[in-house]
Amino acid sequence: MQSVLFSFLAGVSTVLGVFVLLLFGRPSKRVLAGLLGFAGGIMIAISLFELIPESVDFAGVPGAALGFVLGVALMFTVDRTAPHAHVYSPESLEVENPAHAPASRNPLMRTGYLVLFGIALHNLPEGVAIGAGLESSPKLGLAVAVAIALHNIPEGLAIGGPLRSGGLGIGRIILLTLAAGLMTPVGAIIGQLFFNISEAFVGGALAFAAGAMIYIVLDELVPNANKLHPHWANIGINFAILLGFILFLL
Repeated sequence: MQSVLFSFLAGVSTVLGVFVLLLFGRPSKRVLAGLLGFAGGIMIAISLFELIPESVDFAGVPGAALGFVLGVALMFTVDRTAPHAHVYSPESLEVENPAHAPASRNPLMRTGYLVLFGIALHNLPEGVAIGAGLESSPKLGLAVAVAIALHNIPEGLAIGGPLRSGGLGIGRIILLTLAAGLMTPVGAIIGQLFFNISEAFVGGALAFAAGAMIYIVLDELVPNANKLHPHWANIGINFAILLGFILFLL
């Protein structure tokens, strides 16, 4: 139940991105770059300082290596079949009055739905990552859930911007975004069904989570953050990694 709760809270954080967009409008490049960079840095820190060492303890180096490769491979496959990255540009977050949105804005609606579908698929392995962390320790599971929640807030922005500009109502945007976020606890439930097989499987799942998160960082968060504002992106990344290292030492 704890894994379902943590993954649920991480998943619904996607809706926070929609509320931020609707309440405050388009965020500045600095703010968005810093948030993306910070989320990426936290993911790297958790993967290097927690997930991979725990995975080696459970499954040994071969099991950890296999799990890591499978995590990267799955995210690569999902990203190629349902891409949702590279949508954090200022234009994609522009919110117009939908009552005055011309017919030419319909492609934005299609873009929003594509992003929504892609994020929903990406959220499944993220749920598995949270469950794997909890199998190791509550502290690690909570850390993974927080990292994924930070990553999901900009994804809510990426969903809400195109859909709102395309003329979709606020209520439907929130419901659709919530549905995408709820794929995270679904992934946690699926993973939980397999975690009782053996300690080696848990170890492989921890490395799988690390591979999935590092792929997200390198393929999505860092490139998009640098496009928005390289300086603030690097500040967010370095601060998050330093924070993760300090917490690891403590």
